[in-house]
Amino acid sequence: MNCIILFQCHVQKCPYFSRSLMTKMGHLFLFVLYIVMLLWWPHSFITRHPVRHSTVVFEMLVIEDKGGAIALTLASLFFLGTWPAMITLLERRGRLPQHTFLDYSITNLLAAVFIAIAFGQCGESKPGTPNFFTQLTQIHDNWPSVLFAMAGGVALGLGNLIAQYAWAFAGLSVTNVICSSIVVVLGTTTNYFLDGRINRAEILFPGVACFLIAVFLGAAVHSSNAKDNKEKLKMVESRGLDLSDDFAVSAMVLSDPEEQKNSGDGDDGNGIRQAKPGTAEFIIQVEKRRSIKVFGSHKLLGLGLIFLGGACFSLFAPAINLATNDQWHVLRKKGTPHLTVYTAFFYFSISCFVLAISLNVWFLYQPKAGVPASTVRAYARDWNCRFWALFAGILCGFGNGFQFMAGQAAGYAAADAAQALPLVSTFWGVILFGEYRRSSRKTYLLLAAMLLMFVIAVAVLIASARHRKT
Repeated sequence: MNCIILFQCHVQKCPYFSRSLMTKMGHLFLFVLYIVMLLWWPHSFITRHPVRHSTVVFEMLVIEDKGGAIALTLASLFFLGTWPAMITLLERRGRLPQHTFLDYSITNLLAAVFIAIAFGQCGESKPGTPNFFTQLTQIHDNWPSVLFAMAGGVALGLGNLIAQYAWAFAGLSVTNVICSSIVVVLGTTTNYFLDGRINRAEILFPGVACFLIAVFLGAAVHSSNAKDNKEKLKMVESRGLDLSDDFAVSAMVLSDPEEQKNSGDGDDGNGIRQAKPGTAEFIIQVEKRRSIKVFGSHKLLGLGLIFLGGACFSLFAPAINLATNDQWHVLRKKGTPHLTVYTAFFYFSISCFVLAISLNVWFLYQPKAGVPASTVRAYARDWNCRFWALFAGILCGFGNGFQFMAGQAAGYAAADAAQALPLVSTFWGVILFGEYRRSSRKTYLLLAAMLLMFVIAVAVLIASARHRKT
């Protein structure tokens, strides 16, 4: 109870989130957890291996049904689409990305440890399916698979590091759409062949083609929106308007609806008006407040970061696939069990954590993209919205874990339907950041086409799922 009260006190003092916004996000998160629990409860898609110790029954959970895999994929979709919005919001409100990502990395690892112990340790260890702690002691036999899992963690760590800057330069929606599409085009195709073609190729690859189309539509949306913003700024310059620093700093980009009602016409008590999302004033305010400065950068820089991040993201799921199923037969010792998805996810998260901590500590002293320099001591003292950064790590950890658990049951190619996360990210981008407000009709048409293509692609990818026989 004391922890909950402490959390509430820190959140209420946080200047970056309104109370109504936190309430809505909290209710939505609890609703999704409730739905997942309802889907998880039936015995039809969970194999339980009970082991009795006195009067207590311990059970090891193994997802083995297509319905259960789809349920976990949908939960993963929501979690993986929500945490980037939290990271981006903190960056736009001026919190250093190094501080945010260090906090995120800690809880991301803790989520993996929780999943490994809660789901992978319960139950008696068997020769073919050792539990988590037993398999940790077998590293002298399964180390090649461990290296695959850790390589996947390195790929994810690099992708996340690149993405936190791509979100700033290109926007949350477009970045996630193009990255996810690249993941599906490259990663899903690789997983299809690694999984022994268990997914329906006649359904899977048309879905991959839809994702590929979404890549080009996403690039077009980014280009059109950048052009719209440039036109808005030119109009301000042509009118000779002077946006002072006082105006830019005091304006609220994300204001509380209750505060807006109290202020009447949108002015605060000092008579300073607030910029509306989508206006040139709004764009300039965000730029002055945010920690990553993007004005003056070429639009190809954002696209370059997106494609580089997408290439990294496309590698981590195939690496986990190889770690858990040993398609390349790297386990030389006869009888060595494959890594369980929980053990592989643990090693995966360890390497991701080490890379993220190392690079972001270096970025504290050698910052990029106009970010101010910092120190480890300054990071330790920075409690502004730290709980939200920690919460983002929990969401990402559980999102990745659920995706891998679903992939082990129904094929990693079908589980890549979780890459529909831009549908969730776009929702948060429009609600939280005012993305695409007051844009041109061309931008709206491209955005609608991109999202429609994404919905079709995800539905097709889920329809290709089949149960893994081995």
